[in-house]
Amino acid sequence: MKNVLVRLVLGSLILFCCSFSVHAQQITKFGVVDTAKVYNAYFRNSAPVRNYEKKKAEFQQEINKYTDELQKLQAKKADYEKNGNEALVLKTQAEITKKTDFLVEYTNAKNVELESMQKTLQGSDTFYNKLYDTLSKVAEAGGYSMILSLQQSNAILWYSNSVDVTEQVIAELGK
Repeated sequence: MKNVLVRLVLGSLILFCCSFSVHAQQITKFGVVDTAKVYNAYFRNSAPVRNYEKKKAEFQQEINKYTDELQKLQAKKADYEKNGNEALVLKTQAEITKKTDFLVEYTNAKNVELESMQKTLQGSDTFYNKLYDTLSKVAEAGGYSMILSLQQSNAILWYSNSVDVTEQVIAELGK
């Protein structure tokens, strides 16, 4: 009986030591997420994104129209130069310059407008709250300690409290 008790205690001790060493050797597991891809997949069929895509297509059609006009004017100018009509060459060049300047300003303004719309879409708190909750679930289920963004090399999107040493650092600094 004493021999069985000693074996039982010794077995328990070995089992405890083995489980402790396995736990101590646990490797921190990191994950990454492509937030742009997640964003596009999440919002692909939403009304705001469809509106953004519609505006973008409309702006591109306008830019294409103005570009076609400029190409036609360039062709006219070339014909005038070929025929030696300097007065019409100068007049057409002035019109080309005016339309080119307008096209550059129009394109810049529309790009700013589209960027603003895109930032508004991407800044949706509802989306980011849902993203954070989802990242938390995925990370916990997969045993990840930290999830990083692929778009920003220094952006930590989620982390397990077990890897946060902030309080320890504060305590050490205060000594």
